[in-house]
Amino acid sequence: MTTANTTIQETTEEKKESGPKVRIKIRAYDNKIIDKACKTIIDTAERNGAKVVGPVPLPTEKNKFSVNRATFVHKTASEQYEIRTHKRLIDILNPSPKAIDALMNLNLPSGVDVEIKMN
Repeated sequence: MTTANTTIQETTEEKKESGPKVRIKIRAYDNKIIDKACKTIIDTAERNGAKVVGPVPLPTEKNKFSVNRATFVHKTASEQYEIRTHKRLIDILNPSPKAIDALMNLNLPSGVDVEIKMN
């Protein structure tokens, strides 16, 4: 039981010592574009002296749609479509103000949704 208590104490101490943290959530329909965006974010954060954790791939969200092929008689004929939303999560630990400013002014590829939260 003492090992479990020590690991809990270590994790709480790590949370206290971590200081400020920036969490970046990235969403895109294309996996190649999202990987390029992750690479540019990580490069700029490391260039400005911040520690980066990630990118962590989150589960891909799949939306499926069925559309009737004909408008009137042939109700059983339908086409299926699927939209995949790829997601990544990046944590930046102890960022300097210079690193935060550089992250806010990034030029990312179109089709990438970036959500930045500061803790």
